[in-house]
Amino acid sequence: MNLPWLDPGEAFPDANEAWDASQPAPGLLAAGGALDVDSLHRAYSAGVFPWFSEGQPILWWSTDPRMVLFTDEFKLHRSLRKTLSRFIGSKRCELRIDTAFAEVIRACSLSERPGQSGTWIVPPMVKAYEAFHRAGFAHSVEAWIGGRLAGGLYCVAIGEAVFGESMFTRVADASKIALAGLTAFCRHNAIGLIDCQQNTQHLASLGAREIARADFVAHVAHKVHKPPPHWRFDPVYWNELLPQNPSA
Repeated sequence: MNLPWLDPGEAFPDANEAWDASQPAPGLLAAGGALDVDSLHRAYSAGVFPWFSEGQPILWWSTDPRMVLFTDEFKLHRSLRKTLSRFIGSKRCELRIDTAFAEVIRACSLSERPGQSGTWIVPPMVKAYEAFHRAGFAHSVEAWIGGRLAGGLYCVAIGEAVFGESMFTRVADASKIALAGLTAFCRHNAIGLIDCQQNTQHLASLGAREIARADFVAHVAHKVHKPPPHWRFDPVYWNELLPQNPSA
C-alpha cells in the first residue's frame, strides 16, 4: 500500500496504478508534487485530479469507476424545466461564462458538495485554479439574476475534454441552471461528456453515471488534443435543451 511521493514536476504514475477497492482510499494515486499550471495540465490530461483537505499534502486521484455526465443524457426534470424557462424568459436573468471566476471559486469554497462534508477547495487550490483560469484552462459558468451572481460552477477544459469541479448556489436551483448552461454549451460545441469525478446522488439525479476508468482515460487522451471551443455563452445555445425557447 505504498503511495508514490512526487517531487514538483515529476511525472504522474499511470492512472491504473491508483489504489483499488481493497485499499484504504480507492482511487488515490500519489501525493506531493505541485499545483502549478503545468502539473494541473498534465494531471487532467491523464485523467487525474487533486483533492485534499486543510493540513494534508497534495493528493492526486483517479477514481474507478468514474462519474461522468453524457451531455445527451442530462435530465431536465419538469420542475427544473419550468425554472429554466422562467430564467431564460426574464430580462433580469443571464447566463455568463468567465466574468467572475474568482467570485465563483471562492463561493464554491464556502459550499459543501452535495453528498460530501467540508470543503476541499482550500486556499492553495483557489490560488492554483485562478492561475489555471488565467492560463485559459479553467472556466466559470455563472447564473446572474438582477445583476447579482445567484449561483454557478467552475470547470477545467483542455481541448474538448471538460471536467466539472464544483458548484454553489445563493438562489434555489441557480447552480442547476449553471450546469444546464454548461450542458447546452457543450452540446452546441459537440462535446459529449462532462467529467463529474465522483458519484453523488445529486449528480445521478441529473443524469450522470459511472463508466470504467480505462474508458474515461481513453476519452480524455483523445479529446485533449482537439481545438478548444470559444468559451462564451450565446442565448441561442439554450435551444440545445429547450428547442421552443422564446428567446431564440
